[in-house]
Amino acid sequence: MDPGDPGVRKAYLGMAQQQQTRSEPADDFVVDSEDCEEREQAHRERGTVRPITVVGNPVLHRECRDVTEFDDSLARLVDDMFASQRAAEGVGLAANQIGVDLKVFVYDCPDDEGVRHVGVVCNPVVEELPAAERVLDDSGEGCLSVPTAYAALARPDVAVVRGQDVDGKPVRVRGTGYFARCLQHETDHLYGYLYIDRLAKRERKDALRQMAENTPRYETVPND
Repeated sequence: MDPGDPGVRKAYLGMAQQQQTRSEPADDFVVDSEDCEEREQAHRERGTVRPITVVGNPVLHRECRDVTEFDDSLARLVDDMFASQRAAEGVGLAANQIGVDLKVFVYDCPDDEGVRHVGVVCNPVVEELPAAERVLDDSGEGCLSVPTAYAALARPDVAVVRGQDVDGKPVRVRGTGYFARCLQHETDHLYGYLYIDRLAKRERKDALRQMAENTPRYETVPND
């Protein structure tokens, strides 16, 4: 997911690093807000930056394959995804955004309280939450695979995603606010949906116009 202006990501991370208070997650939710800088840096330094696929590339428009092998190859992919995410100044990245047909995404994203979250989810599924537990948030959204384009999109302000970690162990991740949007956005990618697919026809057309008129700040894979 694209946070927008290149300076926004740095501001988010600065806010997250300065945040001193946080609510403790429930026992069955993964703890992804500790040692964020060290964990993200370790992945990134082992990884290789790959170019980003953009709307129109077939890998973005179909459901990805389930991850079934939790091996060194998957670990290397996750490292490359963290490296690519940082190079593109994103806050979330799905495997098909670097051309890999597997259900896995990584994230380095703050919530609305300024707490930074870093992690990886394989085979993610968004859990259906009771209506009383969520409110629609129509904030703006961007995507590294639709570079330079942004649009308002209503999504629930709380999200729970379940899946597996890089070792195949079950995980559940809970996000609120901006982080909830990120979790939903990245899960959508792995089932073949871009955020512009959820827009009305006019808004989608405007997003594609924005993309056509501007130059991305990172390397992309040209569509044939």
